[in-house]
Amino acid sequence: MYYRKKILLFVFILFIPFVLHSQVDTDSLRVLKEVILKGKPYQEVIPVQTLSGKLLENLSSHNVADALRYFAGTQIKDYGGLGGLKTVDVRNMGTHHVGVFYDGIQLGNAQNGVTDLGKYSLDDMESLTMYNGQKSEIFQSAKDFAAASTIYLRTKRPVFIGYKKTNLLVRFKTMSINYFDPSFRWEQKLSDKVSMSFSSEYIKSNGEYKFRYKRNNLDGTIAYDTTATRHNSDIEALRVESGLYGKINKGSWDAKLYYYDSDRGAPGAIVENKFSDGFRQYDKNFFTQAFLVKDFTEKYKFQARAKFAYDYTHYVARDTTNILGETVTEGAQSDDSYYQQEYYITAVNMYSILSNWDVSLSTDFQYNRLNATRRGIQTQFSYPQRYTTLISLASTYRIGGFKALGSVIGTNVQEEVRYNAKAPDKTEFTPALFLGYTPFKNYDFNLRAFAKRIFRMPTFNDLYYTMIGSSTLRPEYMNQYDVGFTYNFPQNKGFFDKFSFQLDGYYTNTKDKIIAAPTGNLFRWMMTNIGQVEGKGIESVLNMGTHFGKVNLAANLTYTYSESKDYTKFGGLELSSYGDQIPYTPWHSGSGILNADYETWNFNYSFIYVGKRYNGNVNNIKINEVQPWYTHDLAVQKSFAFHNYKLKGAVELNNVLNQNYEVIYNYPMPGRTVKFIISIEL
Repeated sequence: MYYRKKILLFVFILFIPFVLHSQVDTDSLRVLKEVILKGKPYQEVIPVQTLSGKLLENLSSHNVADALRYFAGTQIKDYGGLGGLKTVDVRNMGTHHVGVFYDGIQLGNAQNGVTDLGKYSLDDMESLTMYNGQKSEIFQSAKDFAAASTIYLRTKRPVFIGYKKTNLLVRFKTMSINYFDPSFRWEQKLSDKVSMSFSSEYIKSNGEYKFRYKRNNLDGTIAYDTTATRHNSDIEALRVESGLYGKINKGSWDAKLYYYDSDRGAPGAIVENKFSDGFRQYDKNFFTQAFLVKDFTEKYKFQARAKFAYDYTHYVARDTTNILGETVTEGAQSDDSYYQQEYYITAVNMYSILSNWDVSLSTDFQYNRLNATRRGIQTQFSYPQRYTTLISLASTYRIGGFKALGSVIGTNVQEEVRYNAKAPDKTEFTPALFLGYTPFKNYDFNLRAFAKRIFRMPTFNDLYYTMIGSSTLRPEYMNQYDVGFTYNFPQNKGFFDKFSFQLDGYYTNTKDKIIAAPTGNLFRWMMTNIGQVEGKGIESVLNMGTHFGKVNLAANLTYTYSESKDYTKFGGLELSSYGDQIPYTPWHSGSGILNADYETWNFNYSFIYVGKRYNGNVNNIKINEVQPWYTHDLAVQKSFAFHNYKLKGAVELNNVLNQNYEVIYNYPMPGRTVKFIISIEL
């Protein structure tokens, strides 16, 4: 019934554009006037990586998480399967220190602080951009300043060519495994200054794939070696988005609606040849947000954003085993539902004191509430509420080839609970300083350095989760330092049309790290502030582009070397893991994207490598070692034109060499798969 309702809803949504398209007024056509935006000379002070345009479109990626793997310094934690959790970590600082922004407003999760990037499709994405530190500008909200690293997901805006008033794209994807994925996007020009978009996507798959499970004993002999099928990895999901975009005198505005509904399985870990059921998760995510920006004078600019979000999550965990032909439940069970609400508003003011000196003041307010129903748990849920106020003061100054950007953020957090003890109110101030210098006028060579201090609040789970949370937790503090350069070779001189290289070295220091530690009872762990982690590394990015006649070639290569070591003491004593690499931190990793474009053909090759790492804190134990993994992906695309219609067909071959690998230990990933995509645009 659930499946049929979603099919009917999707079919209804799919035909809305065709019905409305037949009602479009074609008697009067208007030409959108050309708009030229002028700004001050822009110098990128902060390391930035971007995937956009054809390079993003042609990646063999299912969702945002898959695409982010190609950024230097990122690690995607993928628990396998189409419905498994997928999170991002930058420079091994922890998932909670990464701010993910969707069309300018941060995606929130006050319950556990984790953004599941597997929910977000690439179909509507215009660009993915990652900054270490923050953006190289001060005309932004206080929350943009309040993260150690930021990732910006920008969706497509309507663009109309000539007298065209309607754009419609219908796409269908399928795979060699059971996978069904139709989608569409409709864009309509309502007037010279207002346009809208509406898109939807439906995904249905049983998620089953074969994998090889092999484990060796410490002496090298084989303990387990079997081939099996991954179950409980299914997904059924519906995504609906709508946007309204407008222009005003010396400004613009937009509004957005987003809805995501899914029923998915998350397969459990494979331990000692036991294939656990894992759990099931049901999600309903809705948010609406709006944005306004306006230049009131040549010196004063203003922007405002607002958002309301409602998230419903239902977890059901029940591991079973077969005894004498009967299915019997084993281990702990859970059947919990969580309801989150978030209200957010921000106002940003920027004033140009001089032509080379700007200041900004941003004020943000956010309210979060978490309710829950938990079957079989007798203890009272806390029902926490959080009121967060952030105020940022920032300034940027330019003189010659030198640019400086400084900011300080004041954060006040107040909490209320219905039951149990509440966390104390907190007020923190965190500064940041960014410097950039262009030493040569005739060469696009930029030096940069920054120092930033930031912190993260404990999540509701950290503070109030039954038997584990601790309401006395302190914030987790992060200091980050970076030195690097970028060099862009002159265009159209020599062999390359484009050639740029950037290199950064960094150091991070985390204090009062929030971790789970054992109490007097080894079966009971509690969140506490005893962790300390120091990290350092090197990141490099190389972008190249050239052409041979009608053949255009582009390449994007990254390499990362990283160390992130645990210096945690417990009771004043060094743990056995003291000085060892923290779990799932490879020393070496890299990626490559090669793209060739010839008339109506496009070829794409992508490669990812993740080196040796450990799944436990202690690095000198062989059993904790996780072998390197790598994948090769190929894609070919062909475009056809029929009058006013554009047809595209694509074939993708993922994991070409059929490597058996695990991103997270005991969570096997799919082998070789083939994906087929067809789209029609009018």
